[in-house]
Amino acid sequence: MEQDDAITADQPMLVSTFLLGDAVFGLDTARVQEVVRVGDIAPVRGAAPFVLGIMNLRGRIATVIDLALKLGIPCAEVDRDSRIFIVDWRSESVGLVVDRVADVIEVDRADLAPPPENLRGVRGRHLMGVSQVGGHLTALLDLEAVLAVEAEDISTSSVRN
Repeated sequence: MEQDDAITADQPMLVSTFLLGDAVFGLDTARVQEVVRVGDIAPVRGAAPFVLGIMNLRGRIATVIDLALKLGIPCAEVDRDSRIFIVDWRSESVGLVVDRVADVIEVDRADLAPPPENLRGVRGRHLMGVSQVGGHLTALLDLEAVLAVEAEDISTSSVRN
């Protein structure tokens, strides 16, 4: 790894924030390829309940995931404010449907607090930590943990409203 690529605890991280319901979440912008409007999504038979389907992004196929459903929190209906964060995961494009895009913030890695034990609906293992910037709490998602497919995810039977 080159020195420029090394990430240290004292380097700030740019975080793309978004809302799922009334909760604010964030992803490291280095993981986000683009943010797109919700368009045509083709369902995939037999996919896990949180997989909405696949979409074509200028010749690239992306699996689209209902992020709220994946995290086990109340889902909102997809509307004109909904967006899809396209991320690269294991050399594949994955789309994460969110209710609304918020801001890009700078977070000091050293200031990340561990996720609270009592987070309702969101399993703490899906979070890198919690940041307080400008008086707002933002839960930073651990993309690897969120996208890991587990047996319990496949058996989930909730549906987006």
